[in-house]
Amino acid sequence: MRWQPLDRFLDDAVADAGYVGVVATVWQDGRPPHTHVAGTRDLAGRAPMRADAIFRVYSMTKPVVSVAVLMLCDDGRIGLDDDIARHLPEFAGLRVLDADGTRRAPARALTVRHLLTHTSGLAIGDGPALRLREAADLHGAPDLAGYVRRLAALPLQHDPGTTFAYDGAATEVLSRLVEVASGQSLDAFLRTRLFAPLGMPDTGFAVPAAARGRVVDITTMGDDGRLRLADGPSATTPGAPLNPYTSGAGGLYSTAADYLRLCRMLLGGGALDGRRYLREETVAAMLRNQLGHLAQPHTQFSPAEGFGLGLAVQLDPAARGRLGAPGQVGWSGAASTHFVIDPAQHAIAILLAQHLPREVEGDLPRLATPFYNLVQQGLAHD
Repeated sequence: MRWQPLDRFLDDAVADAGYVGVVATVWQDGRPPHTHVAGTRDLAGRAPMRADAIFRVYSMTKPVVSVAVLMLCDDGRIGLDDDIARHLPEFAGLRVLDADGTRRAPARALTVRHLLTHTSGLAIGDGPALRLREAADLHGAPDLAGYVRRLAALPLQHDPGTTFAYDGAATEVLSRLVEVASGQSLDAFLRTRLFAPLGMPDTGFAVPAAARGRVVDITTMGDDGRLRLADGPSATTPGAPLNPYTSGAGGLYSTAADYLRLCRMLLGGGALDGRRYLREETVAAMLRNQLGHLAQPHTQFSPAEGFGLGLAVQLDPAARGRLGAPGQVGWSGAASTHFVIDPAQHAIAILLAQHLPREVEGDLPRLATPFYNLVQQGLAHD
């Protein structure tokens, strides 16, 4: 009874709304997780969805890299308020390009904290700095070192620490920082320090050949109003790397069960099954709004949403049409993947679909807010 409305919603997302398939998991207070699957893994409708299906989680990669950075902070290898140029000297000559074309020194150094909170000042809004960034072909870099070299040669758009502007480039810099500070590739660090010990065997930047049959087709809405496979190598070759470089901003594949392990570690204050990954005070800072010093102490998406060290923090859920207490944290991926950690309820909810939305008539409805609200209703029904 508790989860029947949620399960009906997920079934309807496939049968009525048009999603190919979904997997959802809710966990609370150490109870066995409630997992529901609906639909199929393929657009043709021949392969039934399964609980261990593998999804491209895109920007849900960013919290993983944030955890890696914070682990290195706890190790004493880097500091939150370190000048990034201390570890990545390519940034030593950083300048700000103002809207009038003036180049000047930044008012303060670009720090690790700025990158984690998306207050780096990197060019993301319209203007001369963004035009230079677009010409630099960052996504054509063969590796993270090359990505950072290209980015560091570009000017900032704002002084660091003044404006929230969500930007994957900040997390790519953090990804390279993990490599330099640890002496390992990003992939190797995540595998040895997080994925293997946490028990996340199906999470990685590519899917082994033997497991590629579990990768879900990724769809988008065609101009003719019909679902089609999305573009790109990971659509035509499911399980292939999503970027030419190891993208900490959006390159991971994962499963609901794997990602739940990461979330349980965070909800547990940095520990899971007797092993500690982060200090408790580090996790507390990660889950707390870090934007209070800004003139606009919230994200660009809503005045009711703050941002911690790599995660969105709900300051006023009701103002966003969401149920539950303030302090819920989480993030989403570009292809309709979502998660939330609710410390007040000691609960976690994960929804994985595989559809790239477009702002076109007839596109599939967004699932996140109704999903979160049905989870809250289920948590209240004991």
